[in-house]
Amino acid sequence: MRSFWQRNRWLMLRRSSQLMILALFLIGPLLGIWWVKGTLASSFSFDFLPLTDPMILLQTWLAGHTPERQAVIGAALVLGAYLIVGGRVFCSWVCPVNLITDLAHWCRRRWGLKAGQQVAKNSRYWLLAGVLLLSFITQTVAWEWVNPVTGLQRGMLFGMGLAWAMALAIFVYDTFLVSRGWCGHWCPVGAFYGLLGKVALLRVTAPKRHACDDCMQCFYVCPEPQVIRTALKGQGSPVIVAGECSNCARCIDVCDQDVFKISHRFNQHTDLPL
Repeated sequence: MRSFWQRNRWLMLRRSSQLMILALFLIGPLLGIWWVKGTLASSFSFDFLPLTDPMILLQTWLAGHTPERQAVIGAALVLGAYLIVGGRVFCSWVCPVNLITDLAHWCRRRWGLKAGQQVAKNSRYWLLAGVLLLSFITQTVAWEWVNPVTGLQRGMLFGMGLAWAMALAIFVYDTFLVSRGWCGHWCPVGAFYGLLGKVALLRVTAPKRHACDDCMQCFYVCPEPQVIRTALKGQGSPVIVAGECSNCARCIDVCDQDVFKISHRFNQHTDLPL
């Protein structure tokens, strides 16, 4: 029998990461400890480290503005980091909205809600294209007008206002209308980082897929279950290479057969059955 820690270690590490990053942004305005200044869109940390969301920089260029040198360096650092650890690591290890969507998914399971609307998986990519086009047309960083991530950050400091409405709308939508609806079908930020994830180095692999007992727990907990099947049930590479995978590692947590592990995209090794 696996312990509680073994079945939830990656989940607890993710929650710690999300809360710690959020705390770093909040302790400046709240306690006067300015280790990090700014938001998840653009920040300056420890008086030397600029970090900029590459999607923000791309919108800035499309809007016809010349970004400052510090913003370009910050975007290059973020881009390089996510090309190593996986683009959608932002979604599962950093983004505070993930706390809301995971809560909604837990409520769906707790309340036994099964039915939901069908939404095309590529909707988020169309929305991403629309956001970039809108930035070009309006000459503004269009997504920041409605971005729930930075909206929640600002709301925690200056009063939630419309941020409450955005958070509640996402929770209600994911709970009652579409399972994993916001992150899995609509969020353009997740779509952007998913494109990076297609070529990222760090990947979840299934080297012991021969030991799978078809319990379906990995599919049950995965926010993007469609990414698992080829690596787990196919005859080729055991590496989950789909950009939509967020490297949340919940499949590792829940698998009693230890089928999955964190590795890299070039590790094609599969353990031979005994």
